[in-house]
Amino acid sequence: MSDTMTDRLLTADELASKLALSRRSVHRLNSSGRIPKPLHIGGSIRWSEKTINRWLEAGAPDRKAFQAMQESRV
Repeated sequence: MSDTMTDRLLTADELASKLALSRRSVHRLNSSGRIPKPLHIGGSIRWSEKTINRWLEAGAPDRKAFQAMQESRV
């Protein structure tokens, strides 16, 4: 994925579709810290598509492990 591309923000429904899961499963994974931390915009919750793609490429580790990987890249 090109870094020049605009980072799209995914809704829970869009993320669920991308992961082939239900919306409820996405919320459960988020609550348990097993997917990347979402962005809170007003009353909405969104996930960065670039972040989700990097997370999937890394093998979908839990949130803490993924954050540690991202911090070590910088």
